Amino acid sequence: MSNYPLSYKLSWLPRFLKPSLGGDGDGFAPSAGSLMVSPPARTVRLAFVGDISAIANRRPPQCDAAIATLLGSADLVVGNCESPIVERPSARLGTWLGTHHAMTERFLADTLVALGIDRGRLVLSLANNHVLDQGLAGFDETRAALRRLGIRSIGTMDDGPVRRLDVGSLSVGLAAFTLWRNAEAADFTARILMESEPERWPANALAGLDLACAIPHWDWEFRHFPRAGTRALARRLAGAGFGLLAGHHAHVLQPVERIGDTLVAYGLGDFLGTAFARQPWPGRIGGILVADVSTDSGTRGRIASYRLHPFMRLRVGDHERLVAVDGLAAAPRRRIEDRLAAIFPERA
Repeated sequence: MSNYPLSYKLSWLPRFLKPSLGGDGDGFAPSAGSLMVSPPARTVRLAFVGDISAIANRRPPQCDAAIATLLGSADLVVGNCESPIVERPSARLGTWLGTHHAMTERFLADTLVALGIDRGRLVLSLANNHVLDQGLAGFDETRAALRRLGIRSIGTMDDGPVRRLDVGSLSVGLAAFTLWRNAEAADFTARILMESEPERWPANALAGLDLACAIPHWDWEFRHFPRAGTRALARRLAGAGFGLLAGHHAHVLQPVERIGDTLVAYGLGDFLGTAFARQPWPGRIGGILVADVSTDSGTRGRIASYRLHPFMRLRVGDHERLVAVDGLAAAPRRRIEDRLAAIFPERA
């Protein structure tokens, strides 16, 4: 049913229990930087968050003021909706075990209030392996719930390969796809975009955009450094005209790379816990990527500066609390800072 290779399946539990720092760590960029010599006079702010699920939260999460303020400063927030939005799960046993994801419309709405995210400024990708966890009816229910909430989606066949949005005075294109599926190929590909190669998309799919952003669901889970094939795909997307890539699926924080003028954040980790209610601490580190994009004539659509803001998801009873790493107590902060230093070159 799924398209994971056997070696991937066999490594899932060991890597979940102990996320890996193995792999090629060369050539990555700092977690923050400027891409323009002279800062523009005017910008719009884009914020990208990781995977969103209700598995680790029976009630809406708490969010420290610093994170809510950061999200509230964005003109557009983009994330990955890892859970189908249904009132009653159809895959009851799998949902109870945590292998199948689900959240209610009320949970999502209350969560956005807790996080300070304006629904009108939010876009959620449905291009992920869990989107059909509650069957075809669950997929239709998810689409209907997002419409009622006024939240735009990307990554479905109905949305098309590139969704064009006006963000302030910028024309921004969002292209979401997944390399992975947990359902039968025919059901999945009829609904969800899996084409990762831009040359196979409709001609001129990126024409007329100030900035094209890709939201790929790629790479292998619980590995801090992306595989060689993932980095090669990032280079092809950059060559096709994408100026920013914000990836999902690894469930742990991954590094940033600059490919010419293109910014790549390989993995933002989980925004809300997606792999059981409790998990080892490296999997509870997430990141919010903020990019300020020029709207000046002459540099319109270029990323002026960026910063990846790391945070920790702390367990509080039956829900999580999102805390900026700088706001943690000294002892846990040191451990997390050591992990971040292994991922981002400027922290080493």
